[in-house]
Amino acid sequence: MNSLLTVENVSKSFPAGGPPWRRRNAVALDRVSLTLERGQTLGLVGESGSGKSTLGRCILDLTAPSEGVITFDGKELSTMSRADRSTFRRRVQPVFQDPYGSLDPRWPIGRSVRESLDSFRIGTPLTRERRVLDLFDRVGLSTTLVDRLPTTLSGGQRQRVSIAAALASEPELIVADEPVSALDMSVQAQILNLFMDLQHDLHVACIFISHDLGVVEHISNEVAVLYHGVIVENGETEQVMNRPGHDYTRALIGAIPRPK
Repeated sequence: MNSLLTVENVSKSFPAGGPPWRRRNAVALDRVSLTLERGQTLGLVGESGSGKSTLGRCILDLTAPSEGVITFDGKELSTMSRADRSTFRRRVQPVFQDPYGSLDPRWPIGRSVRESLDSFRIGTPLTRERRVLDLFDRVGLSTTLVDRLPTTLSGGQRQRVSIAAALASEPELIVADEPVSALDMSVQAQILNLFMDLQHDLHVACIFISHDLGVVEHISNEVAVLYHGVIVENGETEQVMNRPGHDYTRALIGAIPRPK
């Protein structure tokens, strides 16, 4: 059976500044390859500027790689038809770092959660409303909040809304880009537990992007470590954590706070 997602020798460069005679492209990704199986969680870890968010945007088809091939369920993103691309948008959903920035401040949060149901014409108006209430319950939000605006919610509540919105179209893959880094430590733990519950209950595959290896240690089946646009380590989480093969991975592990 095919992997849900394959990334093969993907590179991405951006034009750099400076005078034309000295201008060189900035390399964000350099021949990155990885695979993700259905229902699995891959932790994509690296410091700021390592290329992990760029890779996430390439996988979401928000930016095109300069080289290489990304395949979702056997179909290349770059050659998808319009109909296939629409299906891809339904099956692959993002959760971004800033939940406030990803929610329309003028919309009640229930409408934000319902947006993809309306866009993809999933169900009837009545079943969509029921689906929204079910999703609020699924992510631990009171249904009494459905008509509230994002500005009236806490950061953790807004991120739960973003997760509910991502789940609305019943995706097979969620790409979560630093979804807890803007939250307090106690709220981080709640959101991480929510991701773990969703993986267990719904079998949704996830790419969980973080600068903190400790954050993804307990929720990922596999870990890929990015350093200056190159994957320097990739394997099962237990193996990477207990037997790291690269100095950079060891440094990330050494930076994880541990109880004394």
